[in-house]
Amino acid sequence: MMPTVRPSFGLIGRVVAILLFATLVEFGMSTVLYERASQFSVRDDEGRRLAEHLVIARRLMAEHPVAERSAMARSVSTAHYAMAWRTEAPPPSDPALSEMRAKVLAWEPVLQSAPLRMRLEPALAGSFVAGAAALPDGSWLYFRTAEAIDSLDQSRNRILIALGIAGVVMALGGGLIGRTLRPMRLLASAADRFGTAQAAPLAEEGPAEVRRVIVAFNRMQARIQQLIADRTQALAAVGHDIRTPLARLRLRAESVQTDAVRDEILDDVAEMDAMVGSLLAFLGGEDDPEKPVLADLAVLCATLADDAADHGRAVTYIGPDHLDHVFRQLGLKRALSNLVENGLHHGDHVTISLATDSGTVTACVEDDGPGIPDSQLQSVLEPFVRLDTARRRDTQGLGLGLAIVLRAVELEKGGLLLSNRPQGGLRAEIRLPRAL
Repeated sequence: MMPTVRPSFGLIGRVVAILLFATLVEFGMSTVLYERASQFSVRDDEGRRLAEHLVIARRLMAEHPVAERSAMARSVSTAHYAMAWRTEAPPPSDPALSEMRAKVLAWEPVLQSAPLRMRLEPALAGSFVAGAAALPDGSWLYFRTAEAIDSLDQSRNRILIALGIAGVVMALGGGLIGRTLRPMRLLASAADRFGTAQAAPLAEEGPAEVRRVIVAFNRMQARIQQLIADRTQALAAVGHDIRTPLARLRLRAESVQTDAVRDEILDDVAEMDAMVGSLLAFLGGEDDPEKPVLADLAVLCATLADDAADHGRAVTYIGPDHLDHVFRQLGLKRALSNLVENGLHHGDHVTISLATDSGTVTACVEDDGPGIPDSQLQSVLEPFVRLDTARRRDTQGLGLGLAIVLRAVELEKGGLLLSNRPQGGLRAEIRLPRAL
């Protein structure tokens, strides 16, 4: 079975995430500190100016009679402060301005003898600093700043806007990083195609380090492809050289007069020829010249069963009369033939069944032999593995039959599952994805 590749957080995503996190943290902390420092600076300046103005205005108000104080309050109002005289006491001080109030009293100690109350009055543009200072006769000099100071919400909004801008800039930077690392993605795709007919040299682009990796990959790919081509050519030559004397041996065996000896010789020659064929099929490299085509898989399975029955072998087919599917006909036929031959070698009867659902085509080959120990169901799929003690008859061949089946199924992007039947025998199940 082909390993499942699980999606993960890619290199580009990690680099961008790290840079984004570091930048946002640094920028956010700087913005927060700047906002706090700015607010403290504004409030310090505002508090000092307010303290000076209150001392002067309070003294003038105390020196004038009650009837003139309202007019005097208007006259001491400035572009920065609106003043008013009232007899009723103001609300208690706002705890949010306790620090500013303490600084006002510290800068002008004379105000400590008169109660001073300060509060924030919310407005659309922020908050106004308002309050009142008591006069010696118990009346109050009210005041309010003409300009609003920033509220917590406004500071938070500015911080969020600044962070949003930083995030957009980092996203653009991430796009540039992704473009820079694009050759790495192409390299991963080329490595995944390596060993197939679609493999091709990769364009040498990107940063210097990435280009060096691509150059090394292209050289490695060329060397391996040459080795595979040389091996395939050598195997073809060896196969031809071996089968030539086998053919001559088969012809000479026909002249043997004793029927039993002639049949034994011909059986040995046929077995040797089958071993050579399986070895060449398995070692022929991963290059797959056969292309998938739309064909009738049900007819293929039924034909295999009919051919075996014509030779006096107990093989039956169960399934639909027709089932169109896109597959490699020669490869899948070899796989099913190997499973049928394997079942007949270890059992007396083989059943080929075919079924389909919305997304999968399932072809099963079942026999009535002794089966395989559960602990060895996976190991028999490995090349050159023969479980002589697993079946009741002597095992022939090189142990490549199931390995060839697995390779053919993997080329179809499918899966092969072996299991023991409850009533006895082996069940080989081929699951193929159905194109929708």
